[in-house]
Amino acid sequence: MLQNSWPVTFQHASPRLLSVSCAGCTKHQEPPRKKLLSEKKLKRHFVDHRRVLVRGGRGGDGVSCFHSEPRKEFGGPDGGDGGYGGHVILRGRCPEGRPGETRFDQQVKSLSSVLSQYQGFDGGAGGRKNCFGRSGAVLYIQVPVGTLVKEGNEVLADLSHPGDEFIAALGGAGGKGNRFFLANDNRAPTTCTPGQPGQERVLFLELKTVAHAGLVGFPNAGKSSLLRAISNARPTVASYPFTTLNPHVGVVHCEDHQQIAVADIPGIIRGAHQNRGLGLAFLRHIERCPFLLFVLDLSVPEPWTQLDDLKYELEQYRQGLSERPHAIVANKVDLPQARAQLPQLQARLGREAIALSAATGENLEELLLRLKELHDDHVAAELERGRQPLRW
Repeated sequence: MLQNSWPVTFQHASPRLLSVSCAGCTKHQEPPRKKLLSEKKLKRHFVDHRRVLVRGGRGGDGVSCFHSEPRKEFGGPDGGDGGYGGHVILRGRCPEGRPGETRFDQQVKSLSSVLSQYQGFDGGAGGRKNCFGRSGAVLYIQVPVGTLVKEGNEVLADLSHPGDEFIAALGGAGGKGNRFFLANDNRAPTTCTPGQPGQERVLFLELKTVAHAGLVGFPNAGKSSLLRAISNARPTVASYPFTTLNPHVGVVHCEDHQQIAVADIPGIIRGAHQNRGLGLAFLRHIERCPFLLFVLDLSVPEPWTQLDDLKYELEQYRQGLSERPHAIVANKVDLPQARAQLPQLQARLGREAIALSAATGENLEELLLRLKELHDDHVAAELERGRQPLRW
């Protein structure tokens, strides 16, 4: 009796009971694997890449029927065509947040709210009296501005402006009713066709931050503190490296009612172009910034070497990225050891290095003036090329 009940007990027993009954076999059991995040838990994390399966709606079926009316024996075919299936469209959504801040929240600045698959709405079947079926509604998928749409290695669309749209999957055509097959040699057709299935594609969404300026620096260089000092953004600030794990965007308001978006990119380390540290996961967010702010930690030994290392990592990731217009910010000048190294830094890098303190607000005005100059040069260059500059 024990032998007959053993397979049932083994199948339905809990893991704890199994460990007791199979104490001698535990060494053969595989270690528990790390479970993948569910859709619900994934929405709590910052996501900048997503694999999405999209299917357009299926077209409605055609109908085979004949007109029926009193005192009209041969009314003829009157089966209508089916409706078209609904398209699936990706739409760039405008950023939201408090005045002066653009947050990477779950709804706008992250792909966490994008599901792994979408199915378009099906079209309705045709009806009597040559009535066409209802076409499926268009399914809009809201994605953050700055989303790249790829299929394999091919870039299909770049949703870099609010309201940009891309048809991810076409809806299927509706089937034909028997009215469509009416001909001189076939006065009473009974043929009708079914609706066609919608287009099915596997797309890869990749988010790249859209901002005017990008704060580039090593971990714990004071980038988040600097963003808090010049804008209303409130990224986390602490005295340990890699405090910032998600990009943040703050908006700097100028006197002439212009707004400059500044992105706080998580810290870069040596070998980031080889995917070390946060690596490639956040280097891509710097690509869209037309000008950069190199933030150097003036309190470490030989701070001028940080600039060469940062430019090297950017150049290895993408050629020409380190040559974009930029400003050099020497942070933490309020510390005694940092102020002592300032003359050596200026001797090696010149007077273009802006010495300031994000903690005390010392010399922030010079940075804001330099930021305004870089923005005006960018706007003038874009207008000269006939392009519309980025507006916030």
